[in-house]
This record gives sequence, structure tokens and C-alpha cells, in this order.
Amino acid sequence: MFFMAFGDLILEVGSIGNWIQAVGLVVIIWIIVQGIVLFYNRRKWKLLKRFEKDLRRIEKKIDGLDKNRRK
Repeated sequence: MFFMAFGDLILEVGSIGNWIQAVGLVVIIWIIVQGIVLFYNRRKWKLLKRFEKDLRRIEKKIDGLDKNRRK
């Protein structure tokens, strides 16, 4: 009797262990995907910053030309 209950307990703990392992795998996959997304977002952010700098430089040149015309 005791060995049957002990065996059932071991099976139950094993089942819980499988669920914990599955959840851990999902978390690891989620972390990997978030790392990839972060990498691509960082690249896009750098590209937008470069466009912003170029746009400011162009605006300054246009403002300078506009001031020269007004004189």
C-alpha cells in the first residue's frame, strides 16, 4: 500500500516537473525572441537618429538661405 502511494507521488512530482520544464522552455524562447526584437529596434532607432541629424542639418541650411534672401 505504501509503495503504491509513494509511486503515485513520484509520478505526480514527475508530471509537475514536466510542466515546469515546459514553462521554462517557453520563457527561454520568449527571452530569445525579445533579444532579437531589441536588436532590430536598436538598428531602426539608430537609423532614425541619423535621419533626424540629417534633417536638422538640412533645415539649418534652408534657414540660412532664407535669411540671405530676406536681406
